[in-house]
Amino acid sequence: MDEEKSLLNPREPSPEATFNKSKLFLAVFAAVLGNFNFGYSLVYPSPVLPVLQGPDADPRLRMDTSQAALFGSIYMLGVACGGLGAMLLNDLIGRKLSIMVSAIPSAIGYLLLGGATELWMLHLGRFLTGVAGGVTAASIPVYISEISHKSLRGALGTCPQITAVFGALALYALGLVLPWRWLAVAGGVPALLMVLLLVFMPYSPRRLLSLDRAEQAERALHWLRGGDYDIQSELDAIKHSIRLQSRVTWSELAKPVYYRPILISVGMRFLQQLTGISPILVYLEPIFSQSNVSLEPRYDAAIVGLVRLVSVSLAAVLMDKAGRKALLYTSSFLMFLATLTLTVTSRTTPYQPRPAPQNFTASMEHNLHYDVTWLASNQTPAGPIPIISVVIFIFGYAMGWGPITWLLMSEVLPLGVRGVASGLCVTVSWLTAFVLTDAFTHLVDSYGLYVPYSIFTVVCVVCLLFTAWCVPETRGRSLEEIENYFRARRFTINHDHSNALAT
Repeated sequence: MDEEKSLLNPREPSPEATFNKSKLFLAVFAAVLGNFNFGYSLVYPSPVLPVLQGPDADPRLRMDTSQAALFGSIYMLGVACGGLGAMLLNDLIGRKLSIMVSAIPSAIGYLLLGGATELWMLHLGRFLTGVAGGVTAASIPVYISEISHKSLRGALGTCPQITAVFGALALYALGLVLPWRWLAVAGGVPALLMVLLLVFMPYSPRRLLSLDRAEQAERALHWLRGGDYDIQSELDAIKHSIRLQSRVTWSELAKPVYYRPILISVGMRFLQQLTGISPILVYLEPIFSQSNVSLEPRYDAAIVGLVRLVSVSLAAVLMDKAGRKALLYTSSFLMFLATLTLTVTSRTTPYQPRPAPQNFTASMEHNLHYDVTWLASNQTPAGPIPIISVVIFIFGYAMGWGPITWLLMSEVLPLGVRGVASGLCVTVSWLTAFVLTDAFTHLVDSYGLYVPYSIFTVVCVVCLLFTAWCVPETRGRSLEEIENYFRARRFTINHDHSNALAT
């Protein structure tokens, strides 16, 4: 594997010397407002369900255990459907318009949530906000990757994760002061602001060139890089890559240039969920309670939110310095240590089923009712080890396998299938999350926490091996160099060889 500097322009000036980053940052900010809304809507039930299950709830909206579980889990199905929609929209109308279109189901969903008079309105609203989240999850990383300069793509690629964490923290904070209906109203504001800003942002230059709109692509790249930046070498590299593209048919998917990056992206999204991040975040409080740890509910969200924010911010700083694979190795190792410790702790801590025949799903994500008096009288605290282990797990995940899987998806997928394949990745990811979260409840009900923790530990080892054998290091590489790696097993672009292939 030849990892020499690209030969497209050996005398390319230092980008930091002439590259004006302000407009690029503005475009990224406008796009990631969709991820802010994603993080906000994901945890929306946290302050809402205690109200809807409380004694003062509107009788028409009061939820029992199964309805509450559906209210939480139907969002994941919505995200999966949104990912399927993005497979069509990304290539039909482009990345930017796909992000803007996501505001439609988001707005309708929040209107249904805020004005609900029947239970079906709450569930449909939750589903639609999930659809919006699925579209943005598939489209925003691709848009950011395609407009970013290679020197900043790693750091900017973590912005979707960071803003999603901020969105969740904003929901938790507003939940302390606003009624649940007004939380839905507030949720519509970021989506509206996103649309208003994106109207003035450029389309992806790569998308424009693929549509033979060379002049618009040149203007877009000038706008993103600044008037003093020589865009010619970057523009030539994009054109060169597109010349090698052809309309992808099913038979061509058998070529390594297509199937290898697709399998890597889908595999990473699948393994990301199999690490157990979704059930651990969703069932954080009941995990602590069944680990014999007493922790006030109000501290759960604060601990998780702050840990995620610190770790994702650290990943943003290190992404273009340490590299993607180094962070993935560190992330896998920390998650392995944490889940192994949780496995041992849960094995040595007696598990006592609750006296009620209530399914574990009742506690989903939302501090649902469990008998604190019974816990206090029947369980002995296991100390801080489970809390520390969960914090280490979340820290490890959020500095590696959380943000980098999204970044690598947008980096390694070839332009010809990037829109469709990114939607496929989101669909696989959230269908896996839905199935695993549901299976987690049954495993815990039947065997306690030991069995799922053991599974997560094994998956973390698989993540280490997958990183070592399958994931290329993309730090400092242009998207065209990365695509050439899957075509010719080297990052260096040889004009003569490539022109021969094109003809």
